[in-house]
Amino acid sequence: MSAEFGRRSGGHGRISQWLRGRRTEPKAEDGSRETLLLAAAAAGLPLAPAAYPSGYRCSCDRVGCPTPARHPVSFAWQTQSTTDRAQIERWARHQPQANFITATGMVHDVLDVPHEAGREALERLLASGIEVGPVAETGDGRMMFFTLTRGTPEDEDEWWPCELDCHPETMDEHPGLRWHCRGSYVLVPPARLPGDLGVQWVRGLEHPLPDPLSLLEILTDECSRYAGEEPDHATAAWPLRG
Repeated sequence: MSAEFGRRSGGHGRISQWLRGRRTEPKAEDGSRETLLLAAAAAGLPLAPAAYPSGYRCSCDRVGCPTPARHPVSFAWQTQSTTDRAQIERWARHQPQANFITATGMVHDVLDVPHEAGREALERLLASGIEVGPVAETGDGRMMFFTLTRGTPEDEDEWWPCELDCHPETMDEHPGLRWHCRGSYVLVPPARLPGDLGVQWVRGLEHPLPDPLSLLEILTDECSRYAGEEPDHATAAWPLRG
């Protein structure tokens, strides 16, 4: 779906209906788990196996796991993450219950916001004609906007390590906008969460990854409104360094 959608279909009201009722999947014949994972890899998202729900708990052996069904299986997930089709097929077939994470900060970043703020931001972005890339939503109330990364191995000093924002295991301390970049990861759809919840695409991977700065001002505005604060445009360039 392009930014033309809002203009063709009658503006904000129809966009709202689409957001509530439609889920755009990557172009695939059957929409199966393996097909969608391979579509993610083909779009350049490096993947690695992750834990999965075991009842209301995590499949890992960690007592009181802080991120049940959301974390990689291996501590070496950053080097393990790959777009190799054969490897992903092996993982998917040998670990049929596993979720998958995608490592951020290599090819793509993810701007992760509360669902209500994300829904309003997506309406505004589409209505404004701003290119929006893939977007996913989680059953526990988040929306994830997939973007190009702001750093590459060639300009190491310009990379913003995710630890300067938040670490994947401290997400509850960061209820507003989270910028997943170098050193972080997110679940890639399709994924399952405890409590019969899931992670799915709202906009599929056929949409090119945009520059994160093109989305950031509207996302931060809506996160501020969600938190009951006045938008602060001075923070729109966060977390980049000068």
